[in-house]
Amino acid sequence: MTEIWVGIDISKAELQVAVRPTGEQWSTANTEAALAELAVRLRVLAPTGIVCEATGGLEGPVAGTLGLAGLPVMVINPRQARDFAKATGQLAKTDRIDAAGLALFGERVRPSPRPLRDADTRRLDALVVRRRQVVSMLTAERNRLAGADPAVRKRITAHLHWLEGELASVDQDLDGAVRQSPLWHAKDHLLRSVPGVGRILALSLLTQLPELGALNRKQIAALVGVAPLARDSGTLRGRRIIWGGRAPVRTVLYMATLVATRRNPAIAAFYQRLLAAGKPKKVALVACMRKLLTILNAMLATNTPWRTTA
Repeated sequence: MTEIWVGIDISKAELQVAVRPTGEQWSTANTEAALAELAVRLRVLAPTGIVCEATGGLEGPVAGTLGLAGLPVMVINPRQARDFAKATGQLAKTDRIDAAGLALFGERVRPSPRPLRDADTRRLDALVVRRRQVVSMLTAERNRLAGADPAVRKRITAHLHWLEGELASVDQDLDGAVRQSPLWHAKDHLLRSVPGVGRILALSLLTQLPELGALNRKQIAALVGVAPLARDSGTLRGRRIIWGGRAPVRTVLYMATLVATRRNPAIAAFYQRLLAAGKPKKVALVACMRKLLTILNAMLATNTPWRTTA
């Protein structure tokens, strides 16, 4: 039987749908009712896979609705889709072209479907993202306050007070969400038993890296973007670099590793050993990020507490 692949280009108001190999295309509104109708129509096609891009959260309702309908949804990195389109010689970019390109990407690359996240996970992830947004706004406003004109200083100060209250409220909601779920509470407690791992890293890993504990150490390092990638060609041996991966997780992991190099005996000893061997501090720190991630991955995989792992 011919495999059916579907590509969906998502915008705020509209979805553009393309089907391979039939070439059929249509558009539909990006509303709850239209998504329900789309799910019914796609179930009739019985596609092998449905490919869409991660678009800053707009893909969430689409992937959730189609996933709950039992359809195989694949959410891919937009850079992958664009690089694939360029590799096939498709330089133009419209919604119809993008949808067709996503369907072709699925047919040729065959990405793996991601597990559908439950409502609790989506809620916790939304709170983690909101906290990151509030912290970013707080940092920006504090920087502005330092050199602000007296005419706007009072306004910035008032906004800072509001943001601090919003941050406290989000933190309270996060703590409540974790306490209400025995599974989240157990995983959070396990991760935070590691010196250097705080609440934000634990929650970021649980919500934005659900593969933690299910992959091997090389796979999880590549997924986060802390695996060294070779840059060799002929006789040239280039410097290994890290690239890609899940930037929000990597950012939080970086800050936690800075703490771990001082407070975690295993990470601190590893860091000093790398420095003594002549490694640059940044290289040593990235290696420590990878080691800390590997430890956390093994702990979740085996449900082993820190003392045994270390």
